[in-house]
Amino acid sequence: MSNTLKSKKPQIGGPLGLGSKTEKQGLRMNGAEAIIASLEAEGVDLVFGYPGGQAIKIYDALYDSKQITHILARHEQGAVHEADGYARATGRPGVVIVTSGPGATNTVTGIATAYMDSVPLVVITGQVPRGVIGTDSFQESDIVGITMPIVKHSFLLQSAEELTTTFREAFHIASTGRPGPVLIDVPSDIQSEQIVFNYPDAVNLPSYRPTYKGNAKQIKQAVGVIERASKPILYVGGGAIASGATEELVKLSTMMQIPVVTTLMGKGAFPASHPMNLGPVGMHGSKFANLAMTESDLIIAAGARFSD
Repeated sequence: MSNTLKSKKPQIGGPLGLGSKTEKQGLRMNGAEAIIASLEAEGVDLVFGYPGGQAIKIYDALYDSKQITHILARHEQGAVHEADGYARATGRPGVVIVTSGPGATNTVTGIATAYMDSVPLVVITGQVPRGVIGTDSFQESDIVGITMPIVKHSFLLQSAEELTTTFREAFHIASTGRPGPVLIDVPSDIQSEQIVFNYPDAVNLPSYRPTYKGNAKQIKQAVGVIERASKPILYVGGGAIASGATEELVKLSTMMQIPVVTTLMGKGAFPASHPMNLGPVGMHGSKFANLAMTESDLIIAAGARFSD
């Protein structure tokens, strides 16, 4: 597994290249096979999970994949944490497959961890058939409602026809802008429906257009504030790592002689041996790093969310 992790190192949140989409484009298959084909189209080579009744069709289809390796966890929470670690190490969305009910609810802690740390995940949960959703059927849970506060977005599939578009959108949302977990709840009857596989090239989400270009007026104002500051400090978080901005941080700190403190998630964003690095700040930080923050007249937050 270590070789897999070392082979790819894009920044978190970068676009994920489409894989073997053309090989299966236009073929007739069931929903479960379309899920695996969608993962292959997104270039996924590793998934984590634990099989169960409402996801068993997905696992049957996964068995035939020559591209995807499955890592069997001993508990669904562990599967999400494993996918989380994969995402942090590679920068690519971690993928999880679990069943409905207790299988789905066991993922909550892992999803919350990824949400708090802005880690891209796509969590696929099996669900009871559409006709019995909401009837308290065996191993049914409203996992979309349960995870609503801790996901970047979630989908409950209503039709096999929307499957490929949903997966394309899920990977796009998870890995762009501020990364985060996305959940796709798939009723088991949709997994059996026949469709013609057609994976879209583009994503059209008018309500989701992450901004990457800085506002020139705001940048000029920030430069002016920095120039006037006598004791500025750079407060660096995990977003600096996720966006691949470490080199720019070193240049800014060195050029303007601005000391740097890091959050727990920001460790590694700035060289620990650099003379301007004061180390971690906050509850688990050093005394001098916290004093520097307290005495500063300007805090420049880079990829941090001002947690406790």
